[in-house]
Amino acid sequence: MTRPYAQLLERFAEIRDLSAAQSLAGWDQEVMMPPGGADARAHVLAALAGAVHEHSTDRTLVALTEKLWRGRARLPRGQRRQVELARRAVRKARRIPSDLARDLALAESRGLETWRDARKRRDWKRFVPALEHMVQLKRRVAKLGVAAERPAHGSPAPLYDALLDDFEPGLTSLTLDPLLAELRAFTVPLLKKVVSTRVHVDMSPLVGRFAIEPQRAFARDVVDAMGMDPQRSRMDLSTHPFCSGFSPGDVRMTGRFAEHDLRGGLFGVIHEAGHGLYEQGLDPRHARQPVGGAISMAIHESQSRLWENLVGRSRPFWTCWLPRLKRHHKQLRRVSVDAIWRAANAVQPSFIRVEADELTYNLHIILRHEIERDLIEGRQSVKDLPARWNDGMKSLLGLVPRDDAQGVLQDIHWAMGLFGYFPTYSLGNLYAAQFMAAALRDMPKLPARIAKGDMARLREWLREHIHRHDNQVPADVLVKRVTGRPLEVRAFAEHLRAKVGAVYGI
Repeated sequence: MTRPYAQLLERFAEIRDLSAAQSLAGWDQEVMMPPGGADARAHVLAALAGAVHEHSTDRTLVALTEKLWRGRARLPRGQRRQVELARRAVRKARRIPSDLARDLALAESRGLETWRDARKRRDWKRFVPALEHMVQLKRRVAKLGVAAERPAHGSPAPLYDALLDDFEPGLTSLTLDPLLAELRAFTVPLLKKVVSTRVHVDMSPLVGRFAIEPQRAFARDVVDAMGMDPQRSRMDLSTHPFCSGFSPGDVRMTGRFAEHDLRGGLFGVIHEAGHGLYEQGLDPRHARQPVGGAISMAIHESQSRLWENLVGRSRPFWTCWLPRLKRHHKQLRRVSVDAIWRAANAVQPSFIRVEADELTYNLHIILRHEIERDLIEGRQSVKDLPARWNDGMKSLLGLVPRDDAQGVLQDIHWAMGLFGYFPTYSLGNLYAAQFMAAALRDMPKLPARIAKGDMARLREWLREHIHRHDNQVPADVLVKRVTGRPLEVRAFAEHLRAKVGAVYGI
């Protein structure tokens, strides 16, 4: 190992440590912090963001990465990837002035508290100033990104592409838009077919009255069976479920439970545990290096959606787990596997994205994607978002929210400045379907194993093919390596046509 390369790893280890502290303070704000700590926490997060930015733009580090980049042809392949990712991170950080980095951190922390209050009060106007400020900041970030990547000749890329790249490296609207258009073209007609059947699915196996503590206990049992190591993870409650991985040895998940519906709590926990398994499956040797961590948010989302939908909503899963659920909720003693499987896969256009069925979920994402894209491109005003949102919900799902908490205020993402994040959810659905199809080709007896309670075989397959490789290759390379094909809609469409067809007889 050359001295410059060793110095690079040392400096990035410090940056990763500071970023972990920043993330830990953010997790605490969401889960443990009393409301009165919001303003002080905003300053803590801003200070940590400033420290991360200062370390990431340090002149010595810049010179080091450029020197290594110029000599990359002489480096082993693994070291070349480390240098490539380090240089990308440094170049992205250098585009952002230190005052903007601090302003963003303050806006994210304060915006989160403002959003939480506005959502609780169902009062959109309370959130408007905070969101307007955030949009201004993110537009500034996007302009700096586009300017840095602008070709010598030709038109600059859309501003939105600079924000997409933060979550899905290399993704552009030219690639994303056709995929979302194909998803929409597949989903809307199939949804109309479902509605036209007038088939009624009995939802009583999952919707009724269920005590919270038995729900949490059952969800914990499922998470344990999935393979989450309790010595390296914890599960808490939060307004919006999420998973934070500070290292493979420290993974924090949250959920939320409702007495009237098992779906949100159970499938939400399975979803976050899918993220958690990815975090625990990463190579701890890389945790503080540029190559450490997930490849992209869409690959990360593929793991949660795979476990939530392709396992948790499957008939083999319920063959094993329904008898155990009955021990927690005696009112389900006469429910059959077929009945609860059908309830878990019922298609019901709904207002809340995180509770949406597998078919209509992507319509929620398409709506959010189009709105946030137009906000960043300057084609949509913040104050008019409720009307835009409600029109979109009516057009795509035939529903109009009764208030803004059920509508435009339901998601946490924009309050935290996560513009460009939403499309990764739909891309995650596509990756998940392709990965599961590949797993079934390799393990034809996998459904039978899951029906017997064995989810370890799938977890180890995912760890071998995806998790342990960290960020050693880009997402487009990974999906071809694992599935033999580029990312596409086909596997997801085939999976949903078969499932929806079985439930609704179409």
